[in-house]
Amino acid sequence: MLHIHQTPVLSDNYVYLLHEEESGACAAVDPAEAEPVLSVLREEGLTLTHILNTHHHSDHVGGNGRLKAETGCTIVGSRADASRIPGIDVEVGEGEEFRLGNAVARVFDVPGHTRGHIAYWFENDKALFCGDTLFVLGCGRLFEGTPRQMWASLTTLRDLPGDTRVYCAHEYTQANVRFALTVEPDNEALKAIAERVEVRRAKGLFTVPSLMADEMAANPFLRADQGELQRAVGMEGTDAVDVFAEIRHRKDVF
Repeated sequence: MLHIHQTPVLSDNYVYLLHEEESGACAAVDPAEAEPVLSVLREEGLTLTHILNTHHHSDHVGGNGRLKAETGCTIVGSRADASRIPGIDVEVGEGEEFRLGNAVARVFDVPGHTRGHIAYWFENDKALFCGDTLFVLGCGRLFEGTPRQMWASLTTLRDLPGDTRVYCAHEYTQANVRFALTVEPDNEALKAIAERVEVRRAKGLFTVPSLMADEMAANPFLRADQGELQRAVGMEGTDAVDVFAEIRHRKDVF
């Protein structure tokens, strides 16, 4: 069983420390900085055994070098992007499994934000670590991929069980709520989530993780093939990729 420590770093990033209690194995997911991770390790009496990177951006791999130097941990990352993951030791890709002690993650290739982006799904722990592919009520910008690639990646994640907890890498939720309400202002699920988000942020609380069921009901980027959303944006009957591309464009200029 995984115990998940969630640590805010930089301006809006999250680093997750995954502690598999039986074996003692411990992984940092997308460590943007080393010191906050080392601090939690000291406070909790944990030993870092792995780093799990979802993609190569500096705010996800910035702590790799120091953490590896100080702990000797093994760095795991995308085979398709191995040349851009600092210190990578283990390369993984679509459909493969990675074992963190007794916890097993399935790896998904989810290109779009970057060409080599991956996600880790710990099925037994109902936990998805998806980096910058899927956010609470949002998705990542398309820096290296196409709308078709990103839509395929998002639908792959959307197919996971509704009780999957979505651990994304940024606290972007309030801005995502404001945009989503311009797309589907009459979406009752979205309006209910928006209220909860405002309450949590007013108290200084995290809005991550979310549940996949909530994302399916309210995240416009997962709903490009749904009739209600297509009607809301004036694209009823249009191919979902084109609808997704239009929504992504609107968010880019929002």
